[in-house]
Order: sequence, then C-alpha cells, then structure tokens
Amino acid sequence: MRHSSPETVLITGASSGIGLELAKGFAADKSNLVLVARSTEALEKRAADLRRQYQIEVCVLPADLSQAESPQRIFDELKGRGIAVDVLVNNAGFGLHGMFHELPLARQLEILQVNQTALTALTGLFLPALLARNRGGILNVGSIAAFQPGPVMAIYFASKAYVQSFTEALAAELSDTNITVSVLCPGPTETNFGQVARGNKVRRRKLPGMTASAVAQYGYHKFRKGQVVIVPGLGNKFTVCLVRFIPRAWLRKMVKYFNQQIYSP
Repeated sequence: MRHSSPETVLITGASSGIGLELAKGFAADKSNLVLVARSTEALEKRAADLRRQYQIEVCVLPADLSQAESPQRIFDELKGRGIAVDVLVNNAGFGLHGMFHELPLARQLEILQVNQTALTALTGLFLPALLARNRGGILNVGSIAAFQPGPVMAIYFASKAYVQSFTEALAAELSDTNITVSVLCPGPTETNFGQVARGNKVRRRKLPGMTASAVAQYGYHKFRKGQVVIVPGLGNKFTVCLVRFIPRAWLRKMVKYFNQQIYSP
C-alpha cells in the first residue's frame, strides 16, 4: 500500500493517546498528516512537534465529532484546500461507565455520534475518491469490547461492536480493490480514556494494559500488511479467543461484575 509519492493521512482524535502514536507511525514513513481533534491548542503543539521531528506537512483541523455537521465540514474544508486523503484513520471515540438508565441520555447519544455515526460519515465521504484512485486505506480503531456485551458500559461496548462489524463487512466488499480496510482492537491501554469514562468515580483497580505507543506500532504494522482484524497483545488475543467459548449468559454476568469492580463512586 506504500507509494512513491507522499500519501496524506487523516487521523481523528489525534491530539493524544493511540491517535497521536498512529500519527507518529505514519509520519516516520514520511506520510503527510491531517490531524483532527477538538482542542486547537493541543493540535497545533502536536503538529509543530511532528513537523520538526519528521520534516513532513501537517494540517491541523479542529472539529468536534459529537456535532452531526462535523464530518461534512471536514470533508468540505479539505476539498476546498485541494487536499486529497489517501488513508482515513477513524480513531476518535469515548465511553462512559455506569448503568444505562443512570447516565445522561444526551451524553450517551454523543458516544454513538462519535464512535459510530461520525466514523461512518467520514468513511462514506472519503471512500469514493479512494475507489476512483484504487488505492489507499481505512483504519478504524475499535476495541476488544466489540466481542462481548458490556453491562455497565453498554453503549460503549455496543458502539465498538458496530465498528467491528462495519469494518469487516467493508473489507469484504472492497477485497477486489487495492484499498486496505482494517480494524484495530486494543484492550486496556494507557490513555486518558479511563478518565473520561469514569467521570467523578475513583479507580478501584488498575487494569494491566499496553502503552498507546505499543498498540499503535503493532496496529500500524499490521495495517500496512493488510490484516483486517488487528488485536495487539497476547492477553487481548486470549480474551478475544476465550469469549467465543463462554456461554453468553455467563459472559454477561462476568462482564457486568468486572465492569462494576473497576470504579467506585
């Protein structure tokens, strides 16, 4: 999937965590970048660092993907600038910890907007140009949460199940093209995801997790190899394999117990 001319890679949620580390991976291969996140200040700082370290072009595009109009605005802005996107990385996403009926409905609908709807809209907007050139790729960041129901984080787990199913289906649809479609499914990772998810709750137990850098490096390598479902880490691979053999009734109880133990009010 590498080409002689520099490719342009759009990455959402690029100001920190896995998104930022994926940006570094593409930058090390001399890909030019379009960084999308809510914070202009954070994006500008990351962009300056990437330009200085890798001598690439970095475009900063602040956007809040919880707003329904954001994907179209991103697409229109880049089209107006004459920037053609070769690889789309849908990394932005968040979750909330708590019982569905106890959490604000509006905030949970924002999870679906960011994790599912914006991801789908951006894919739909940029894919026609990839098909016209018959090259490029789409890398969606999912989660091992996609492989199981998620009591106490119901909407987040369900949103990642959508990302998983959508990506695999799209990969099959495009299997006769030169477009790579992959879903990266990390487990617990050292990012600020937990801070957002738990709100005012206190972490009761620390989960063993991978660094964002390790997740991104593994994901980037496998994406370049054309792997569709990418699960980094032996522990995460074991979890994904194990849940296939546990009766669903047991699995629901196990995940509920586990999620209840993570945080306390």
